[in-house]
Amino acid sequence: MKRDLNRFDDLFQEFGRIALRRMFGGEGIFAGELMIGIVIDDQIYLKANDTTRGDFLAEGARPFTYRRGKEQAATSLSYYTVPERLLDDPEEFGQWARKAHEAALAAHAAKAPKRRPRK
Repeated sequence: MKRDLNRFDDLFQEFGRIALRRMFGGEGIFAGELMIGIVIDDQIYLKANDTTRGDFLAEGARPFTYRRGKEQAATSLSYYTVPERLLDDPEEFGQWARKAHEAALAAHAAKAPKRRPRK
């Protein structure tokens, strides 16, 4: 099944090519193999890290959370709602998407197995 990327053409025009994949009951937004965002219930969330989290919080953004079970506490991921004002400003949205991509790159690098030095 082909994902409808056209709805994001204008928004991501300054960032570049993306792909959508089903996940979390919504869609993951990918730049190459890195997930930089999530779309759940028509709400876009972008990847954040310690460097960019403050920017999201300063804009009143909310973290993406989910519950694994009814009795379990909500789990928060490092994705935050996109500030509403950015949805009408593809140029600035592109800057935020690039920061999300940088956060995804940093997270990926931190997870990469360390090579052992040769003897």
